[in-house]
Amino acid sequence: THYLFIVVVAVNSTLLTINAGDYIFYTDWAWTSFVIFSISQSTMLAVGAVYYLLFTGVPGTATYYATIMTIYTWVAKGAWFALGYPYDFVAVPVWIPSAMLLDLTYWATRRNKHMLILVGGTLVGLSLPLFNMINLLLVRDPLEVAFRYPRPTLPPYMTPIEPQVGKFYNSPVALGAGASAVLTVPIAALGAKLNT
Repeated sequence: THYLFIVVVAVNSTLLTINAGDYIFYTDWAWTSFVIFSISQSTMLAVGAVYYLLFTGVPGTATYYATIMTIYTWVAKGAWFALGYPYDFVAVPVWIPSAMLLDLTYWATRRNKHMLILVGGTLVGLSLPLFNMINLLLVRDPLEVAFRYPRPTLPPYMTPIEPQVGKFYNSPVALGAGASAVLTVPIAALGAKLNT
């Protein structure tokens, strides 16, 4: 029953996550509101996954939780695609690697919940924007998609008009700096765990 509870609540939390400001699903908003996208998704993932990790006490639960969200979102992406929208109309966020870092933190700190919240939450906040930056670089021109296929629920005043997206996020320097910042902490934590 515990795992059934996790599945049910994870599906419901996915609804909250993908509607956290409506920034996730749609490629236009995922690009033009990347900062808000990152804050909302990092927060939702960290809060939900930490809750389930502490509920079960089993490292791996955060990845399980993120996998449920990913599958559920891909189903919704498929539904939009079946309605005739292009494949790139919906951007599925990359939650699983950040959740794996949470699990690694929980395991490496010997299931210390304070370190899980502090270090794990920091790793999610650092890594999720990086992984999703890479994810969005693979999307076909988001503004073309946004203008050619406007969302039926999008009010006219919210239609994107600023074509200047992706300038900083296309920078290899920014990508490299983010990657090294994210990878430093888990490698150090793993090394400390192996030395004990």
